[in-house]
Order: sequence, then structure tokens, then C-alpha cells
Amino acid sequence: MISLSADKITKEVTKLCIGINCNIGSDVIRAIRKALKSETSPIGRDVLGQILKNDSIAARDNTAACQDTGIVIVFVRLGQDLRITGGSLSDAINEGVRQGYKKGYLRKSVVNDPLERTNTGDNTPAVIHTEIVSGKKLELTLMAKGAGSENMSAVRMLSPSDGENGVKKFIVDTVRNAGANPCPPIVVGVGIGGTAESASLIAKKALLRPLNTRNKNRRYAAMERELLKQINNLGIGPQGFGGRMTALAVHIETMSCHIASLPVAVNINCHAARHGSVILPLGRIK
Repeated sequence: MISLSADKITKEVTKLCIGINCNIGSDVIRAIRKALKSETSPIGRDVLGQILKNDSIAARDNTAACQDTGIVIVFVRLGQDLRITGGSLSDAINEGVRQGYKKGYLRKSVVNDPLERTNTGDNTPAVIHTEIVSGKKLELTLMAKGAGSENMSAVRMLSPSDGENGVKKFIVDTVRNAGANPCPPIVVGVGIGGTAESASLIAKKALLRPLNTRNKNRRYAAMERELLKQINNLGIGPQGFGGRMTALAVHIETMSCHIASLPVAVNINCHAARHGSVILPLGRIK
């Protein structure tokens, strides 16, 4: 058993909140540059060029790449042999979000109640998903999720008889109905299996994969390629102005499910795809 202070967690979450909002991932930048080479629409090419310029300025000036700096989603992998001292894990994470959004001059977008809608003023509370694992490490993965993309997400409880074609139709229809709202070119996270809530969770986790990766299962890797082609044939294009590059990637994750169920969830990310991770303690455990 080793100890990790809550203050250390807060410090790292603070840095991550600023970092993911100001520095777009290198895999995303590479994907947009590749999309620029493939885009045939002059307006679409201009939009992709402006996105790259915007992201470069944000990194240079350490300022937010987008005005919607999102609600913070935190995926926690907590080693069962690690003890957190000086406060609770959730309080440490939320304090990091609070400090990060203040120090980074990031927009505070969280309201206290879905109907009363009073802004909490510090972008807390974060949405925290915790998994207990073996070991002595704490792994934190943060995602800044804007409403434009999150609002276009969907879950459907299909019948097993709908099969693969039904799954693919639902995914493509979801993107078609989203149109320009999620700021394409988008990343499409798909969760197949489990239950209504777990399908939604793995769909969001699918967005954390590097954009140049495929599902390890050949069947689902082939589905990812086919769906990406179908989505890019919709003609929505960058920012909805038309063109070939509606999506940068489609990522599918799966899990077991009930014999009578076929849950499918689609979680859409905007082109910024803001996320990052840290493993604590830093450099202490081999």
C-alpha cells in the first residue's frame, strides 16, 4: 500500500484541464491534415485550413481552441493498493477542474440543475467514472465535451434480429441527422452491447482511442472502415458546408449483452476531440 495526496491529484487535473483545451492532440492534427489532402470541396478545404490555423494559434498562445470548453468527463482507474490522503478523490478532481477553468480562463458551462439552470460558476461538478483495478497507480483520463457534439449523441435498443445492417443504419442515420451541429469533421464513438447505460459509456470511451487505431476484432475493424466511408459519402462536409470529410474516424467498442437485447449507442465528438491522461504517482512505481 502506498499513499498519494489529494493535492497532487488536484494539481495534475488543473494542468490537464488547461492542456486539453489549448493543445489539440497530435493524432487529431495529423488526421485533419490528411483530410485536407482528401477534401475536394474548395469551401471544405478552406474550413479545414482555418481549423489547423486556429489550433496552432491556441497552442502558441495557450488559449482555448474553442469557446465551448465543455463539461469535464473523468475516467478513473484506481489501483486497489493505492491510498489517497488529505481528502476524497472526487473532491480532489473537482477542485482541479475548478482551478483549471479559472487559471486557464476557460468558459464555465455547467449548471446546477437541468431545469433551474443556474451556472455553478466554476465548471464543476465533473462527471466521474471510476474503475477499481489491481496495482498501485491512479490513471486519470480527462475529456472536455462540448454540448454541440454531445447533444447529437443517441442510444437505441435494437432487436437482435436487426443485426449488423440495423446497427450500421442507426449509426449512419444518427450522423446524418446531426448534420453540421457537432462541428464536423467529427469522430464517431460507437458502443455495441451491454445495456443502455453501458453501451453509452463504452461509446464515449471509444472516443479516447488514437485516431489511427482500429478495433482489434477484424469484423468490427471492417465495420469501422465501412461506416467511415458511408458517413463521408453523406456530403455534410467540414462544418456542414459540403464535401467529403464529414468524419475523421469511427471507433467501435463492444461488450457482451442479454440474448434478447442489441443496445447501440453513438457518441459524437467535434473535430477538436479534446482529451488527455496522467498516471500517478509520477515516476515512482516501475
